[in-house]
Amino acid sequence: MKYTKPLILLIILSQIIVMPACNKNAQNDSEQKMAVIISTLNNPWFVVLAESAAERARELGYDATIFDSQNNSAKEAEHFDNVIAMGYDAILFNPTDADGSVLNVKRAKEAGIPTFCMDREINARDAAVTQLLSDNFTGCVKLGQYFVRQMNKKGNYVEILGLVGDNNTWNRSNGFHSVVDEFPELKMVAQQSADFDRNKAMDVMETIMQANPEIDAVFCGNDAMAMGAYQAVLAAGKADKIKVFGFDGADDAVNGVAQGKIAATVMQFPVLESRYSAEMADEYIKGKRDFAGKTPVEVILITPENVNEYLPKN
Repeated sequence: MKYTKPLILLIILSQIIVMPACNKNAQNDSEQKMAVIISTLNNPWFVVLAESAAERARELGYDATIFDSQNNSAKEAEHFDNVIAMGYDAILFNPTDADGSVLNVKRAKEAGIPTFCMDREINARDAAVTQLLSDNFTGCVKLGQYFVRQMNKKGNYVEILGLVGDNNTWNRSNGFHSVVDEFPELKMVAQQSADFDRNKAMDVMETIMQANPEIDAVFCGNDAMAMGAYQAVLAAGKADKIKVFGFDGADDAVNGVAQGKIAATVMQFPVLESRYSAEMADEYIKGKRDFAGKTPVEVILITPENVNEYLPKN
């Protein structure tokens, strides 16, 4: 995977906000710990996010432990309870819910443990130290523009949403609709959530196709759902009739674009996001305090025209 524009963006950001700081923490480095709390590990994209964050934390000299919330807010709260009780020095956090996760982050803050959100945001300005987020809205504006061209401005389509409590779900949906809704001959015949889950998306797509036999395309809020929708389309013998669009830049979806299975996706950069979050946490522990509330990371539209530049390395 090539890191072009986003890599440049993060280098520029690091030049602006990364400053040397004296270590004000009296603990021995070998005793310091970072927790990596992830919404779910039942998705390869989030596995990369989690493992990259933990790897960078260990490179910086910390013990790092990954906690899987399994898309369950109660389990996420249990993880925060444990992390607070065990006295971790920082939390690298991928929330399950934009509103529901706020209390957990505030509890950690009250306990003196800073939280750094990765990829997903929480709806609070004063809880996390900072939030490193892909530019989901703009990415789906680009995807929407490509979608319109591929559809020749007309046809019936389906939208499969991610988790309804996740801001990424709505930022992507809103970015897409900000373009597509300007074309009245493009008609959304169904919109349903599949919780960012591949198997759920396959089931949802199967049900929708039964009720709506005339479908020309499906826009999915992430690549796991796009691959699930593609499986349903393929099983129905409609792979040559229904175009599938995704979001994430996961390896199987990028390969799918190259193979003509997926019409397009939008590539995020979880390795860069997670590693940079670990570095910011390290800076905080060593005394730095002037962090931006949010740091957007550029994303890239992947289509058959440019996919060869972004194919996964074997």
